[in-house]
Amino acid sequence: MIIVSACLSGSLCRWDGKSCLDPEIKRMAESGEAIVACPEVLGGLTVPREPAEIVGGGGVEVWEGKARVVTKSGRDVTREFMAGAKIFLELARKNGATKVILKGKSPSCGLTCHPDGTFSKSYRPGPGVTAALLIKEEIEVILG
Repeated sequence: MIIVSACLSGSLCRWDGKSCLDPEIKRMAESGEAIVACPEVLGGLTVPREPAEIVGGGGVEVWEGKARVVTKSGRDVTREFMAGAKIFLELARKNGATKVILKGKSPSCGLTCHPDGTFSKSYRPGPGVTAALLIKEEIEVILG
């Protein structure tokens, strides 16, 4: 079983209430080959929601307590991002998933980069909060 970022399947769960539809991932979800989930929604954030970015590092540093996730207006949503990542990981384990497909350039799901905390469409190398946890727990992460 594969777990995929819900927005890639067409779910309207991004911060702006939109999706990042990938037709192949939608097909996988509809055929039962993949389970869809959004870590930010799992963590209790609403749709739509204010955009959030990691300040002070990346996903690894969030788990180390050295960085945090904040909204554009400055609200700290680190707890919600971490909670959603843990639930996403548990969903993967419960379903025997050894691989996940995540949406890139996200403070949660970004694998090779994530927004840099300046809210200026600039990116910092490294994984987001969920991707960092999955990598640490030796679940294969690929970009959708």
